[in-house]
Amino acid sequence: MALLRKVNRFLVVLLILMVCLLLHSTLLRASTRPKLSDRRKNVGKSAGVPAGKVSEADDVVPVIVCASEERMGASMATINSVHSNTDASVFFYIVTLRDAVKLTRKYMEKTKLKGIRYKIVEFNPMVLKGKVKPDSSRPDLLHPLNFVRYYLPLLEISHKRVIYLDDDVIVQGDIKDLFNIKLNAGHAAAFATDCDLPSTHEMVRSIGMQTTYMGFLDYRKKEVKDLGIHPRDCSFNPGVFVADINEWKKQKITKQLEKWMEENVRQNIYSSAVAGGVATPPMLIVFHKKYTQLDPLWHVRHLGWSPDARYSESYLQGAHLLHWNGPFKPWNYPAVHLDLWERWFVPDPSGKFSLVRPESDS
Repeated sequence: MALLRKVNRFLVVLLILMVCLLLHSTLLRASTRPKLSDRRKNVGKSAGVPAGKVSEADDVVPVIVCASEERMGASMATINSVHSNTDASVFFYIVTLRDAVKLTRKYMEKTKLKGIRYKIVEFNPMVLKGKVKPDSSRPDLLHPLNFVRYYLPLLEISHKRVIYLDDDVIVQGDIKDLFNIKLNAGHAAAFATDCDLPSTHEMVRSIGMQTTYMGFLDYRKKEVKDLGIHPRDCSFNPGVFVADINEWKKQKITKQLEKWMEENVRQNIYSSAVAGGVATPPMLIVFHKKYTQLDPLWHVRHLGWSPDARYSESYLQGAHLLHWNGPFKPWNYPAVHLDLWERWFVPDPSGKFSLVRPESDS
């Protein structure tokens, strides 16, 4: 009997120890599991090794470029053009998704871009859950990286002012001139208005480009009418802009943009069929009459809206920045002004990204 009591006591102690271990394990998992509120904090995290550390005190020009796996060569051409046309110290934040981190790093380490100062930032697409409505007219416009521009303060960046560039951009001017633009008091960003250069108006009309809010928002909806924005007000293009991060945070720009994304999911106040993209309309609403205008030569655009509508060569030579916004990209065919883009192209060391060209040219 004494032996039996000892065995029972031992079993009880063992059972208590097992219960304690289970409780400890459960509490540990709960304490380390990311909270829902932490998703916003982890929108972008460092996923690569930067070529040298950078801080706000450094005299650098910080540039944000997104790099998707399927358009990696385009992003690298943008980076190459910026780096090659300035003597300023440029630091690149290359924002990508997890599946493209290795390819991004390989491009930077195995090509002529080696030595450029950069950091790879992994964007968490979960932040967009419930905020983007499926749209089949141009599914490429729904790519998560199209919305990185909404979340600049939540990325792992260490600067108060940054330049954001789309991946279908080539910079011909000195990027520090764009960076040094004076933003008006209370403005969180500077964009190029769609009504800026008279010399582009004829081509814009010929290809049916939209230049006013009427072309981006559904004015039949009460939510749009209640904004009080005149439908003929000039729109702007958010593919190139300078951002004041402190002012962006102060005005809660990201929360405002998310509000209109969610409103569109409920009310369908814009769509890619109307606007040519779903990332632009929330920017137009939030920044209406609250942005500084860029020098129009710092954003010569619409080069990708037609396979045959061209600008004059002399005009493009004087442009500081070229943007192939639209469906006809310069790494594909047909497209216009291919030579101006291709001179900055860096061949993909993995062989995944290649140019599409007519057979007669190969």
